[in-house]
Amino acid sequence: MRHLVKGRKLKRTASHRKALLANLATSLFEHKKITTTLAKAKELRPYAEHLITKARTALMRERQGLLPEGHTVDVHNRRIVGRVIRKKAVLQELFDAIAPVVESRNGGYTRIIKLGTRRGDAARLAVIELVDWSAPQDGAFSTKSKKKAAKKASKPASKKADEPKSAPKEVVEEKPSEPQVAATDVVEKTDAPEEIPNEVPETSASEEPTATADETINQEQSPENPEAAQKITFDDTAEQEEQK
Repeated sequence: MRHLVKGRKLKRTASHRKALLANLATSLFEHKKITTTLAKAKELRPYAEHLITKARTALMRERQGLLPEGHTVDVHNRRIVGRVIRKKAVLQELFDAIAPVVESRNGGYTRIIKLGTRRGDAARLAVIELVDWSAPQDGAFSTKSKKKAAKKASKPASKKADEPKSAPKEVVEEKPSEPQVAATDVVEKTDAPEEIPNEVPETSASEEPTATADETINQEQSPENPEAAQKITFDDTAEQEEQK
């Protein structure tokens, strides 16, 4: 039979396990939220809630006036919790700040949220936090409704985004038409001056040989040439001698 084997040993001795839970409870009351392994979180939950119940009972006794004569603070419960919570600042915060908030809550002061496995040793992690210090949630939470609402909101947004896109396309198509006309005009203007220099050398080339031919004829007929003058005088003297 499994008698007196409740709980987890956490691979620690009794003294080590007691010190571990005391330190985890101190960190939880100080920071209101801690991350640890799932096994430690499950062991810490009843341990920390028992201490919160002690602080809540002390607050109720002080308000109802059930303390001994001459006492304004429940010293007995503070000393019992002080055996575990050794930090005086955290002990005072538990009795003065946490207890008034959870006064109307009958148990269930903490919440455990699983985070998955840890990289390296694949240990299962979890977050344990105080319920009254966590982010508030209104009603039931469902991801399906949010996904459907997001899809419906995205459809009209996409239609509106498509309408203004058509106008810029027409403007882009009209702009290139103007530079094309200007380019053709430039090409026609640049072709015109290229024909003029081609005609000028053709006329000059045709005139040059005619000018050289006339010059050669004039040089032969001109009396200024001494060789031509000698030929003429020699022929005349030969004719005169034959006549004689």
